[in-house]
Amino acid sequence: MAVTLNSRFQGGKAYGQRRAQQEGRLEEINKEFLCDPKFSDEEDLEEKLAVFKEKYMEFDLNNQGEIDLMSVKRMMEKLGAPKTHLELKKMISEVTGGVSETISYQDFVNVMLGKRSAVLKLVMLFEGKANENIPKPSGPPPERDIASLP
Repeated sequence: MAVTLNSRFQGGKAYGQRRAQQEGRLEEINKEFLCDPKFSDEEDLEEKLAVFKEKYMEFDLNNQGEIDLMSVKRMMEKLGAPKTHLELKKMISEVTGGVSETISYQDFVNVMLGKRSAVLKLVMLFEGKANENIPKPSGPPPERDIASLP
């Protein structure tokens, strides 16, 4: 009995291949930004683009190269600032200029590098600052007794 793989499924070798393809596409786009004279005066552009690529891949849940409404919803919930669908659609519209219902990597980088202050940019910067201030606990958790449990 032969099992056919559907390209919609994530997991195993197919997932790794899609992930590698997406990383290659994003790296090509990063090279375009590095060659773009509009961004030549940007400090540490290569490092910023590497961070943007990581963040973008983290929130591109289906590895299709676009962040959709549910991905933005997940990102906002992860940050502890859940939004309604209407607010999320407004954020996406602000980033894409109302052209698309998904955020492409080019739109994402343009917003992050641009002078315009978009909600998504503020959220991503906030996430970076918030993660810096959170001390990581080390060692095993402290022992608790039954009375201290909720």
